[in-house]
Amino acid sequence: MRWDAQRLDAEDPATLPGMPTLRGLLRSVQVPEFPGLTFHEVRSKSALNEVPGDSAVPFRWTINPYRGCSHACVYCLRGDTLVLMADGRQKAIADLRVGERIVGTERRGTYRHYVTTEVLAHWSTVKPAHRVRLADGTELVASGDHRFLTGRGWKHVTGAMAGRDRRPYLTTNDELLGFGRSADALDVCADHRRGYLRGGLREHVRFIHLVDPAIRRTCPLDGIAVTSDADLRVVEVQDLGLEMPMYDITTGTGDFIANGVVSHNCFARGTHQWLELDTGRDFDSQVVVKTNLVDVLRRELARPSWQREHVALGTNTDPYQRAEGRYRLMPGVIGALAGSGTPLSILTKGTLLRRDLPLLAAAARDVPIGLGVSMAIWDGDLHASLEPGVPSPRSRLELVRAITDAGLSCGVFLAPVLPGLTDRLADLDAALGAIAEAGASGVTVVPLHLRPGAREWFSAWLAREHPQLVPRYQQLYRRGAVVAPEYRTWLAGRVAPLLARYGFDRQAGGAARGADVGDTPAGIPGDGESDFPAGSLPPTRPGARTAQARPAAAPAGEQLTLL
Repeated sequence: MRWDAQRLDAEDPATLPGMPTLRGLLRSVQVPEFPGLTFHEVRSKSALNEVPGDSAVPFRWTINPYRGCSHACVYCLRGDTLVLMADGRQKAIADLRVGERIVGTERRGTYRHYVTTEVLAHWSTVKPAHRVRLADGTELVASGDHRFLTGRGWKHVTGAMAGRDRRPYLTTNDELLGFGRSADALDVCADHRRGYLRGGLREHVRFIHLVDPAIRRTCPLDGIAVTSDADLRVVEVQDLGLEMPMYDITTGTGDFIANGVVSHNCFARGTHQWLELDTGRDFDSQVVVKTNLVDVLRRELARPSWQREHVALGTNTDPYQRAEGRYRLMPGVIGALAGSGTPLSILTKGTLLRRDLPLLAAAARDVPIGLGVSMAIWDGDLHASLEPGVPSPRSRLELVRAITDAGLSCGVFLAPVLPGLTDRLADLDAALGAIAEAGASGVTVVPLHLRPGAREWFSAWLAREHPQLVPRYQQLYRRGAVVAPEYRTWLAGRVAPLLARYGFDRQAGGAARGADVGDTPAGIPGDGESDFPAGSLPPTRPGARTAQARPAAAPAGEQLTLL
C-alpha cells in the first residue's frame, strides 16, 4: 500500500538530488556502515498515519518509521567462510542459523575483547567476488563492500582514493586483527581429545579446532583481548572476475570472527518495495528517517481523543529494515503503544524483529499483539536472483518458530506467488508444510500484484531472467495490477487441499473474519478479509473500538508485501 507522505515540520524545504522536497530535514548522512545509502534525518510532525477510507484493510492507523528501504545487503562472504562459535568450534557461514551463539568483539577501554554474541539475521545474495590473502596463509573470499578490522580501523575490501568510490580500503600496508589461520577438525579418538595445550591465543584456538576436545569449558574466548602474534598482513586483494553466492549475518555486537579475523556484519536484510521516489535505486539508497518519531507518537497517544484503535506497522515499508539496526526506533514505538493500551501488529520480511521479542512478549501481557512474517520463494537460485539480500526462507521460518516459542501468535503471508515460477504443486506443498511445522497460527496465499513501479521493475527482471514467461504474464496481467480471475480460481483450487492437509483451512481468529463464514476455507487467495492470516492481527478485546467498516475493495489493494 502507498499512502500520502506524512507532514514534516520545517521552516524551509530542502531540495535533494533525486529526492522530493523534504520539510523538516535535519541532515543528510552517509556513514561507512551503509555504503551507497543516504539517510535523510527529519523531524516528523505526525507519527500516526490514517488509512484512506476506501481501503478494505481491517485497521485504521499505521506508523512508518522509515520512508524508503535500506534492506539491501552490501556486505557478504563466501558460504564456506568459517565463523567462530561461542564454544570454540567453527561453522560455515552458509550453515549458520538465527539464534546461534558466536564470537564477536567489543571495545573495553583501550582494547577490544572477544565476547559471546548471537546471530540475529542470516541471508544470502550474489555478488562479484574478491580474494583477500594474508601472510600467514589465511584466505577470505568476499564482496568488495565487505569490511574487515585492521590496525587502522575498519576497511572495505576494495575502494578508491578519490571520486564516488572513495572509502577506506585494504592495501598491502594493512594488517588485519584476529588470530588468523586455524586448522580443520580431525576425526580423532576419545583418548586424543583428553589432552589440552596451553599457549598463546593462536595456538589455543588452533588446538581446539585440531582435536575438537570433548570437554569444552576452557574453549570460549570471552574476555580475551584481540591481540595475536599471527602474521595477518594483507599480501594480495584479487578480483576473481566472477559472481558467486555469498552470505552475511547480523549479530548483537555488529561483528564476528571469519576465518580467524574480525569481520564487520551488515545490519539486516533486503527486499524490493517502492516509495514516492524512483521505483528502483532511489528507494534502496535514499531513506528518510523520522528521528523524533517516538516522542511525537507519545504525544499523539496521550491525547484524550485517542481511542486506542489497532495500529499496524510494516504495511508500507518494513519497520525492521537495515536502518533500524542503526536508529533503533522500534523499541520506543512498541513501548509507547503498549504503555498507552493500544493494540498493535507488525508485518516484516526480515529477522531483526527477533531482537525485540522479549519486549513484544512483555507488551503482549498488556495489549493485544499480532505478528506477521512474509515469505515467498523456496528455490535457492530464484531467491538469489529475485530477492538478493533478503533473509532465506529458512531464516524466516526460524523467526516464526522463535515468535511462537516466545508465546506469541504469528501469521504467515505466502506472498507473492509467482505464476509459472513458484506455483508448482510440489513447491506450494513444501512451503505450507514447512510453515505448519514452524508453528504458524495461520497462512494466506497471495498471488503477485503488479502495480505501477513494481510492474516496471518486475517486467525488466522477467524479460532478462525468464523471457519465455513474458507472453504468459502479459496475458495474466492484461487487466492491470491484478492477475486474471481464471488464475486466481486455479490457484485457489490448488491451494485449498493443501490448506486442509496442514490445518490452515480453519484459521480461528484470523483477520477480520467472523464466525459465520460458512464452509469457505480461510487462506484462499483473494477471498476478501482472509487476506490477513490468523495471528497477524491482534485479537479483538470485548468492547474494544475497531476500524470503521470499509467497503470491499478489489484484491489489488491487498498487496502487503512486494518483491
